[in-house]
Amino acid sequence: MNKTSLLVELFVEELPPKALKKLGEAFAGVLREQLVAQGLAEAGSVLTPFASPRRLAAHLTHVAGRAADKAVSQKLMPVAVGLDASGQPTPALLKRLGALGADASAVPGLKRAMDGKAEALFYESTAKGATLAEGLQKALAEAIAKLPIPKVMSYQLESGCELPGWTSVSFVRPAHGLVALHGDAVVPVEALGLQAGRETHGHRFEAAVDPVVLRNADSYALQLQDEGAVIASFEARRAEIARQLAAAAVQVGGGSVPIHDDALLDEVTALVERPNVLVCSFEREFLEVPHECLILTMKANQKYFPLLDASSRLTNRFLVVSNISPDDASAVIGGNERVVRPRLADAKFFFDLDRKKTLASRVASLGKVVYHNKLGTQGERVERVMRIARAIADQLGNAEVARQAVQAAQLAKADLVTDMVGEFPELQGIMGRYYALHDGLDAAVADAIEDHYKPRFAGDELPRNSVGLVVALADKLETLVGMFGIGNLPTGDRDPFALRRHALGTIRMLIEKNLPLDLDALLAEAAAQFKDIAGFDASKATVELQDFILDRLAGSLREQGASAQEVDAVLAPRPQRLGQVPQLLAAVRAFAVLPAAAALAAANKRIGNILKKAPEADAHVSELLLQEPAEKALHAAMAQVVPAANAQFDAGDYTASLQTLAALREPVDAFFDGVMVNAEQADLRLNRLGLLMSLHAAMNRVAQLERLAV
Repeated sequence: MNKTSLLVELFVEELPPKALKKLGEAFAGVLREQLVAQGLAEAGSVLTPFASPRRLAAHLTHVAGRAADKAVSQKLMPVAVGLDASGQPTPALLKRLGALGADASAVPGLKRAMDGKAEALFYESTAKGATLAEGLQKALAEAIAKLPIPKVMSYQLESGCELPGWTSVSFVRPAHGLVALHGDAVVPVEALGLQAGRETHGHRFEAAVDPVVLRNADSYALQLQDEGAVIASFEARRAEIARQLAAAAVQVGGGSVPIHDDALLDEVTALVERPNVLVCSFEREFLEVPHECLILTMKANQKYFPLLDASSRLTNRFLVVSNISPDDASAVIGGNERVVRPRLADAKFFFDLDRKKTLASRVASLGKVVYHNKLGTQGERVERVMRIARAIADQLGNAEVARQAVQAAQLAKADLVTDMVGEFPELQGIMGRYYALHDGLDAAVADAIEDHYKPRFAGDELPRNSVGLVVALADKLETLVGMFGIGNLPTGDRDPFALRRHALGTIRMLIEKNLPLDLDALLAEAAAQFKDIAGFDASKATVELQDFILDRLAGSLREQGASAQEVDAVLAPRPQRLGQVPQLLAAVRAFAVLPAAAALAAANKRIGNILKKAPEADAHVSELLLQEPAEKALHAAMAQVVPAANAQFDAGDYTASLQTLAALREPVDAFFDGVMVNAEQADLRLNRLGLLMSLHAAMNRVAQLERLAV
């Protein structure tokens, strides 16, 4: 059957830029999936998605004009129901055949086969394969229905419908054209009130011809580029922008590089059809403003790419990705420079105005800012964070860090009431550091004000000093404990207070900085700060929150390559010093590959099951009651091995501790082979249970080894 390329394009008004990439991939992906499922495209057909501001399209190779016919076998009914005693068809069978378009003449050709315990009748026929027009119509409807549209628009059709001007259609943006080409032939399909053809449109201003009449499916990208002045492929357009940005930076010289921002590059790619990068500049006086402010306003408001010098300092040059390529670009450059200037002037104004008041003088204003209707104001929150920070620093035993941490915690939220952060909320913390330095505060305190939000996202750096670490930990614990205490928990995809991120940040600080802090003590200290809050549940704020944190830790460890059994073994005892977890996990992983590991894990599980049924047991062992050779040998082996393993554990050498315990494999196996634990004589039974209890405690100091048992 003849197979050739297929092209489908929806021509629409400007699509939402932040969603364009996903829309293009989803549209093309569902089309391919549907055509393959119907047998119209091969599993190896190559898909090329296209997405530009005004189009979604897909090109698919090796698409058939009609799917191959399929043999269909349909179960009718049990033989006993379909045929009477003489083998003649019953009325029920004839009725079923009639529904399938057959009659009594088909009875001799029916197939008999076992269906469960009974023999059944099957009608075998050939189903004609779908034509491309039928299959594509279905695939197109499915692709449109499954688009991840951020917000649907409703609009009226002006023609080709029952009530022009009244018939409504819903789509992400009004659609004005549909192309469907199989090779060089138009496939007669329709969507959104449009009939498929071969005409599309290029660039609004720079297309050489309009409309662009497509010769065939394979000429789509080239014709749009040559005749329509459009780079239809999102990835090709993105690569071209990146190339032009790099070239423009080289042209500026001085080691300049455009700021790296994948999200900005994706968004700009979704805003232009044929990119043209231009170099612009602004007055040097604006460089007196913190570069984070200037970069943010250029990126967020204007979609510009700031240029950094060889030392990564902001320059007064920036790059604009224009959608037009005039012979004289001076007007475009001048226009963008005029647009950015007021933005930068606003930033400078806010910066100058904010510095007229100290951060300390702004703290009182936080008492008027509501944090949460159940947890009070930002001012009350700051007081809690200060007390938690002092408690953490006191546990770390550094008086100077404690003093600076309390000061940083008091000022950490003060920049929320500045004009700059009011205009650019993304700069909270960053501006606080600048204002703290301007006020003459110690650099460690200023850095902590910025860093107390860290880590802000996965992979973000941790606070740069001990003061920042203490305040960041206190801030995250205050948020976690407070929200859990009032029952404001994350559910499914909803996590408005970023509690999962706060939990992971807490975990990272405790582990990566190996802080000698107990998790339960930290949560209890934080929960104590909410004792006056009505409806606060301390149990949720401690026990449930600890489960939540350990669950996040378990997921993180699995993502790093540890098995579920290894993670479970380490976390089942609920370790409180999270800084020790990596060493505990490494010890378990090293133990798991030892020849004795499986047998000891199984024995550990067996011991645990025995002890669960013997609540009267204690760890006391009398040598006088050791009768069997195997129990005497185990006791003797433990007398040698356990003290050595405990010493290694106490020294923090968890791997050596577990490997030392591995020497108990043979005496443990011999014990279970030769000793009846539940002896009838009570004193013997309790003595043997005490021996097992001692063994169980020694083996599970590092981790619950029974969790390694398969």
